[in-house]
Amino acid sequence: MSQRSSVRLFAVVAAGVAAAAFASPSAFAAPVAPAAHAAPAQITAAAASHESHGLQALRHGSKNTTVSSTNWSGYAATGSNGAFKSVSSSWVQPAVSCTSKNTYSSFWVGLDGYSNSALEQTGTEADCISGRATYGAWWEVLPASESAYSVTVKAGDHLTASVVDNGNGTFTMTLADSTEGWTKTTTHAGSSGYQDSSAEVIAEATEVNGSIAKLSNFGSVTFTGSTAGGTALGSLSPNEIVMEGSSGDVKAQPGSISGGTFSDTWKAAS
Repeated sequence: MSQRSSVRLFAVVAAGVAAAAFASPSAFAAPVAPAAHAAPAQITAAAASHESHGLQALRHGSKNTTVSSTNWSGYAATGSNGAFKSVSSSWVQPAVSCTSKNTYSSFWVGLDGYSNSALEQTGTEADCISGRATYGAWWEVLPASESAYSVTVKAGDHLTASVVDNGNGTFTMTLADSTEGWTKTTTHAGSSGYQDSSAEVIAEATEVNGSIAKLSNFGSVTFTGSTAGGTALGSLSPNEIVMEGSSGDVKAQPGSISGGTFSDTWKAAS
């Protein structure tokens, strides 16, 4: 090969290598670690101020201890006035499966609310806002809307909640996340006309701006160690509450309760 041909061949090869490097720099650069997954969104105080959790459309079924509601699912122990001075339970925060639609779900314990308009409660929520999973923690005393805690809640966190009547017109609501390492306690005057006649452990389709929202697909949540007045909830013959839509379709349903343990399963958004 002539010297001129060798020079021409070298120039062509060099140009090809340069073009390949420009077109695919990753072929020559060090690998880049993938970006970390974004943290889930947390409920804001402004959003919480539009949400509430009172019982809606309670209907009694064929069994004395089975009822339905358009927004509650779980178990409620009922009795005479003053029957229950405390309620507690633990659960693992469920992950929600989101679509483009906004949906809401809440998980909580409370006193009153089953047979009256009073309610003192605390818990968490798992919502889908603009396609993104959004979690949070809150407390509420009706008729006020919920008040959000400025904390981090994630799917898989271990939560424990309790509400206690202090005997002086105030209630102490405590919510602890052992996974994230925080505990929040609020003492507040009870609802006007509170009776302590019921104690509930509930999965809920949250009320937003005065209307019941579509229920987030939370899969299943298991409540453990549930007590009412210090007694295992299941031993008090509690009412089973099935969440149903206006046409009677089941939105969420609790399984059987044993001691203080039961699971609640999502069935439909509405």
